[in-house]
Amino acid sequence: MELSLPQRLQKSVSGSFHKTALLQKRVRELIRGAAPLVETREQNPIKIAFLEMERGLIELIPDEDSSATL
Repeated sequence: MELSLPQRLQKSVSGSFHKTALLQKRVRELIRGAAPLVETREQNPIKIAFLEMERGLIELIPDEDSSATL
């Protein structure tokens, strides 16, 4: 039985801050007009970003201008 998108997201991300941050950053890029890295008819940026993440096409790179300290 095929899992739904929320089930696939939960299974893939399941508590991983890194993957969650990666997905969020890519969704923002797609909303701002970045081209998808996969061929799809899908219009939902969350689904597109998740497909890209599942296929290993995206990775999280820290922002250069991010100078926040904890």
